[in-house]
Amino acid sequence: MSRRGTWAAAGAAAVLLGLSFYALISWLEQGQLSDVPVYLHYARLVRGGAVPYRDFRFEYPPAALPALLLPAYMSWSYATSFAVLMGACGAGCIAAAASALRAVGAGAMRMWAGLLAIGVSPLLLGSLFDTRFDLWPTLLAVGALAATVRRRSVVSGVLLGLGFAAKLWPAVLLPIAVAHLWRRRGRRGAVIVVAAFVAAAAACFLPFAVLAPDGLRAMFADQLDRPLQVESLGAAVLMAAQHLGMRPLVTIGSHGGQALSGHGAGLAAGLSTALEITSVLAIWILFARRRSADGESTLLAAAAAVSALVAFDKVLSPQYLVWLVPFILLVRGAGGVVGGGLLFLALGLTQTWFPWHYWRLATDHAAPWSWYLLARDLALVAVAGLLVLTLSRAGGFARRRGDSPAARQAAA
Repeated sequence: MSRRGTWAAAGAAAVLLGLSFYALISWLEQGQLSDVPVYLHYARLVRGGAVPYRDFRFEYPPAALPALLLPAYMSWSYATSFAVLMGACGAGCIAAAASALRAVGAGAMRMWAGLLAIGVSPLLLGSLFDTRFDLWPTLLAVGALAATVRRRSVVSGVLLGLGFAAKLWPAVLLPIAVAHLWRRRGRRGAVIVVAAFVAAAAACFLPFAVLAPDGLRAMFADQLDRPLQVESLGAAVLMAAQHLGMRPLVTIGSHGGQALSGHGAGLAAGLSTALEITSVLAIWILFARRRSADGESTLLAAAAAVSALVAFDKVLSPQYLVWLVPFILLVRGAGGVVGGGLLFLALGLTQTWFPWHYWRLATDHAAPWSWYLLARDLALVAVAGLLVLTLSRAGGFARRRGDSPAARQAAA
């Protein structure tokens, strides 16, 4: 597709995204279960001279701060300014997706369909797009993926490092970037992307490690030690078992959210973590062992990794689905079409209980919303499984020592 056609599609998708945001703000969300007041509180503390992690508990990594602080300096109300900023991040995701698709030679139909689907996705998921800052790390992650398929090692590493420093999860893409750039640019390209990642992440974390090491450690503990969140796959299965006669579960407030406590909750959390780690490692290994070094397989592997990370996490806050949208809609062929359909089903199912019936689900585990939750989580598992299966079938593997990517590079 021509450069002009690519940016025409991106522009149309950005307009559609803007209209979707306007519909959310004007008619659909009505201020329900928004994190914006929390962000405003943090912004006021920082503007008053307080240092995150040292002077107040800050639950996010340090590169989240730009997304929370910038709206406090804009001319509209904080809520409106934050929505505008997230809209700009969403438009940036569309531009990055367009760049990635153009890099792999996507045709006009695929380009238009994928980008317009990203533009309309906020209407399917609801106000989570403009009342959470998740579009900021998603922009960094999709930008890094586009840089990876364009063989821009420094840009890819810097964006992944900033994404990790904004919300940790974009680091799941680093091994995929390393493997792709090793094949396409050799060992030097792989080393550069890792070095750029470390430098960018260190630039964000080190100042706070010096000023407030205990507070920074507490943030990591808060991110990593959370119990089984009520919207996770494990929780959905336990709620279904409760409806079928299992001992009732209790919802507790924990780490700023709601989690399950009771028979089987700890086991489900442990199994979820094990399944998440195993599936992500399997995706990395599958991708690293492929003979093909094309950009399409890189887009597929990235989508699979992010999907597995979300589907099997013991914490599955509804805004995590924002991460999936630009990745799954980049995948080529039947895997992308079916995966996109399942993703849209998951987005729509989430809006059946969030925000209007969230507390009935979270505290009472009430039907039918608990069944909708189970269906949503199974749809996410199906997306991850489909993408992993597509990745395993999409090309040959370097089975012999002499046919490995590293061996071919050494011989080159």
